[in-house]
Amino acid sequence: MQTSIVDRLLKNMSNMHELGRQRAFELGNPFYAQFEEDGEYWRKELPTGEKYLVTIEVIMDENDMPVQIKDTIIKKLD
Repeated sequence: MQTSIVDRLLKNMSNMHELGRQRAFELGNPFYAQFEEDGEYWRKELPTGEKYLVTIEVIMDENDMPVQIKDTIIKKLD
């Protein structure tokens, strides 16, 4: 019996971060992730490879669905 792609992906949940990053870049969007060492801030990575430490505000529509992310750059990361 052949294992489906979904089953293989779900076996290794540690790759979900990378899949989200890849999909954001495919769509031409930045990727946001939060890491413990950054405290209250988020990391923003652009498809160009530039990385920033930011604060974010998620804008919701009338159905409480996210429609936009507004970020404020705190500093550029190396």
